[in-house]
Amino acid sequence: MQKHQSYQAAANALQDKVILVTGAGDGIGREAAITFAKHGATVILLGRTVAKLEAVYDELEQAGGTQPAIIPLDMKGATESHYRDMAATIVDQFGRLDGVLHNASLLGVLSPFDKIDLATWEDILKVNVTAQFMMTKALLPALLEAAHPSVVFTSSGVGRQGRANWGAYAVSKFATEGMAQVLADEYENTHLRVNVINPGATNTAMRSRAYPAEDKSKLKTPADIMNTYLYLMCDDSIATTGESLDAQTR
Repeated sequence: MQKHQSYQAAANALQDKVILVTGAGDGIGREAAITFAKHGATVILLGRTVAKLEAVYDELEQAGGTQPAIIPLDMKGATESHYRDMAATIVDQFGRLDGVLHNASLLGVLSPFDKIDLATWEDILKVNVTAQFMMTKALLPALLEAAHPSVVFTSSGVGRQGRANWGAYAVSKFATEGMAQVLADEYENTHLRVNVINPGATNTAMRSRAYPAEDKSKLKTPADIMNTYLYLMCDDSIATTGESLDAQTR
C-alpha cells in the first residue's frame, strides 16, 4: 500500500481552504465534498442536478462546518464565458481558490469502436476533456492566489491502457492524463501542483452502468478511497506534482 492510500489527515488539515468539487452531487464527488468539509474546507459544489447538490449542501450544513456554496452547471453546454464568470464569482466571494477536484465525467455506452456515434463521442470529449480545459484555464488566476494550490484530475485504468469497447471514455482519460502532465510541467517551478487520481473499481452509479452484473459487495465504497483525495488536497503533498496515483492497490 502506497503512503497516500493510508494517509491520515489531521482533523483541521483543510481549515480555511476553499475547494471546488465537480460532479459533487453523488458518488465519489459527493464523498470527497463531505470529506473535505469534515477536515475544515469551504466546499464549492458543482454539478448539473440542483436537487442533488442541495442535498449535499444540507448535509454539510447539518454537520456544522463552514457554509458551502453551490454552482449548478451543465458542463456539456457550458462555454468559456460561463467558466470566466464562475471564476470571477469565486474570486469575488472567496478571494482565491485552494483546490479543484475534477471529478465529473461522462461514461457513454460501452461499444465497439466502429459503433460509436459522433454525437456520443463529442459529448464525452466535451465534458471529460474540453470542459475541464476551459474550467482550469479560467480558474488558474484564482488558484495562483492561494499559498499551496492543488488541481486534481480523475483518470481511470482505461486511461493508461486502452481496452476494447471503452471507446471515447478511454480516449478522454488518456487526454486527461496528458493535460495534467502538461500543466504540471508548465507550473513545475511555481507553488501550483497538478496530479491525477485513478479511483479504481468503486461502487458508484457510473461503475454500475459499465458493469451491471457485478457483485457490488466486493467493491470499495467512495468513503474507502478518500485517503488519496485528502492527501492531494492537504499541504502534506505540496512537493507532489505531475503524479498519477492509484487510490486502490491493484
